[in-house]
Amino acid sequence: MNRKLIIGTRGSQLALWQANFVKDRLAKIGVEADLKIIKTQGDIIQHLRLDKLEGKGFFTKELEEELLSAKIDLAVHSHKDLPTVNPPGLIIAAVSEREDPSEVIIIHKDCVDVTKPFSLKHNASVGTSSNRRKAQLLSVRPDLEFSDLRGNLQTRIQKLRDEQYDAIVLAKAGVTRIEMDLSDFHLQEIAPVEIIPAPAQGVLAIQIRETDTELFDVLQQINCESVAKTIAVERKVLNMFDAGCHAPLGSYCRERNGKYEAWTSIAEDNEDFPDRFYIQWDTTESMAEKIFEKYKKDRKLPSSVFISRDLDDNSYLGKWLAKHNIAIDGRSLIKIYPTINKLDSFILKRADWIFFNSKNAIEHFFKLEPLILKKTKIGVLGRGSESTLRKFGRVADFSGDDLGISTEEIAKEFAKVVDGQTVFIPRAKDSLMSIQKALTPETQVIDMPIYETVLEENVDKSNAEVLIFTSPSNVQAYFAENLAEPDQQIICIGNSTAKAIEEMGLKYTLPFSPDEMGLAEAIFGLDYK
Repeated sequence: MNRKLIIGTRGSQLALWQANFVKDRLAKIGVEADLKIIKTQGDIIQHLRLDKLEGKGFFTKELEEELLSAKIDLAVHSHKDLPTVNPPGLIIAAVSEREDPSEVIIIHKDCVDVTKPFSLKHNASVGTSSNRRKAQLLSVRPDLEFSDLRGNLQTRIQKLRDEQYDAIVLAKAGVTRIEMDLSDFHLQEIAPVEIIPAPAQGVLAIQIRETDTELFDVLQQINCESVAKTIAVERKVLNMFDAGCHAPLGSYCRERNGKYEAWTSIAEDNEDFPDRFYIQWDTTESMAEKIFEKYKKDRKLPSSVFISRDLDDNSYLGKWLAKHNIAIDGRSLIKIYPTINKLDSFILKRADWIFFNSKNAIEHFFKLEPLILKKTKIGVLGRGSESTLRKFGRVADFSGDDLGISTEEIAKEFAKVVDGQTVFIPRAKDSLMSIQKALTPETQVIDMPIYETVLEENVDKSNAEVLIFTSPSNVQAYFAENLAEPDQQIICIGNSTAKAIEEMGLKYTLPFSPDEMGLAEAIFGLDYK
């Protein structure tokens, strides 16, 4: 290319970082460029909430006007800020690799409470301008109080330092890109499969005039096709729901092991309990349409659900079921008894790691009043166990919560982390010992059954439309006396539970995550007549 390009950008530190990132990428392929700073409506109007501003494209419109009038050659945007339909005459010619799309909660250190989800103290005041974030955070922590938060990243952080909030929520991508010093705060990262991000969060979009075919061809050298493919699903979901970038809608798609996975969270408003849906598919083709179909207002949900666990009405699943007036038959089909009444403190002193593969293991372990050294790290199988661990004032150092893989595969990942160290595993008597089997010969294992399960007898049959089983023992107890009706659908928590159902020749659904959020996604995703 013989001409020197002009890149249009907003003037914030993050926007300039993004524009310079593209400028550097162009330089590597022999294309020179200069930056031109352009103020947008979103930069100028700071006293209104973003969802109160008229129209769409609050951070993009002025850049697009300069592009259309040929005052600049390309505009660099945070892709999540762009409307899903380009103005006539403009196209997205290239997208960047995706920065981590997680959210990060930045918390004053005296407002941290690790016993609660997201490590926020009770009734914490949280700053965010995102209805999507508010709806999802409230579904887990209804006690939180929210206030609007505007300004560039530095302004937002300064408002937190000025104690206008106890915590604020930001996209991790922006914080990472400009390498902000946040050492005076506690940072809590939230995986994108837990708090579902805005469509295309963490991706940069390069916008050009549709007629500039020469520049389009040049930009293909820096275009990330794999990212373009996954975010196309997210943005099509946004488009199909005719929702702007400040609607309470989250969508996240990724490719893993040759399959495509997508999560969606949609609420009516920022205080409505969101409906979440998870889908796995061989291709991205028609994924957005399949997601849209699940949210049809006339789509039937079950009238009743059985779960082999006592379920609190205030639990995540209890609140979601109540929203849809779904009756709950919740009852544990097993009794649990401790097998020991004391732990040798020498065992805990030897352990570099403690690993828990269930909520029951955690609860029975802490009933023994263990003295855990500060140096000792803790691993858990998934998000449900991680939440239970928090109740005892500890945060997991390893969790398989967002891996979406089998227990055996999580065990292999954990084995790599603890190779050559000493691992203490308190467990149920007669458990499958998947973690122990995966550990390397160089790893010392202290294996100890601390409780056992006894099956209830003469279990009453449930007529619920959906049967949820939480352990192989519960499966055994229920089907010792009962049969599943042909129209009853089965959901299993965990691979070992699924295996027990499979051995009976029954069909089942396995949630992505073995916790209540995963169960809500699975129930919502079932098809009902």
